[in-house]
Amino acid sequence: MPELPEAETIVRGLRPRIVGYTIRSVRVLYDDVLREPRHRFGARLRGALIQSVGRRGKNVIIDLDRNRKLLVNLGMTGRLLPITTKTVTSQSPTHPAIRFGLSSGGELVFDDTRRFGRVECLSSNDWLIRSQDMGPEPLDPLFTVNQFKKGLGASKSPIRSWLLDQRRIAGIGNIYANEALYLAKIHPKRRASTIRRTEAITLLKEIRQVLQEAIRAGGTTLRDYRTAEGEKGKYARRLCVYGRDGEDCTRSRCSGEIHRIVFGGRSAFYCANCQPTRGPAHVYRP
Repeated sequence: MPELPEAETIVRGLRPRIVGYTIRSVRVLYDDVLREPRHRFGARLRGALIQSVGRRGKNVIIDLDRNRKLLVNLGMTGRLLPITTKTVTSQSPTHPAIRFGLSSGGELVFDDTRRFGRVECLSSNDWLIRSQDMGPEPLDPLFTVNQFKKGLGASKSPIRSWLLDQRRIAGIGNIYANEALYLAKIHPKRRASTIRRTEAITLLKEIRQVLQEAIRAGGTTLRDYRTAEGEKGKYARRLCVYGRDGEDCTRSRCSGEIHRIVFGGRSAFYCANCQPTRGPAHVYRP
């Protein structure tokens, strides 16, 4: 967390606020969010013109002139806040790690309570190599069911873990993996290789639907996440299973209860009625 919808929401909020401005100053308050020495980081960014803002997986990519890119992985609690003289109190940074002074007179602040996020400046070539190690974008229309099914069929991992692997598919995190699996009626511990083609078609459709709806809602705020405008994401009220263990299934014709299990170091949420295991051979057992 943040995942693809949150990163996409932040990107859309940043574009009208920082594109076209130059980075005048770089003040690093905490080195541990950097992947390179602070002096090198600052030297590469000072004087850089911000040309565009995009996203790859869960990463915010700020395109600069002279073939440079500012890569920001938000980690668990990271935020990117454009600060101006008109910034409201709720948008003010509480744990600033890096402050970028802009030619607009404002700032772009990387704020991170737990400092699990990472920030670095890469050449365009270095970013291309990094991007190639990541899986396809789930919302990319060029990503087909055949590609999806082929990837699933080659893995014995539990399907929830497969969806979280950024080398296999980029941008999906625990919240939206659990939600999509529930909507597709697939148990989170099903072996990826046991997913039939008809199920893969449904699952990819639900993944895309969940991600698109979450983007429209501005993402999911459970604790720290905020949009570039400092607002909470509104998708949390629409969650069907994530964080709802012990509650009733949301399907009108189901009398089941939402359960929580832990595997791969992460919690998974599911309805035992709607998401059957389909037998021992289908279930991942370490």
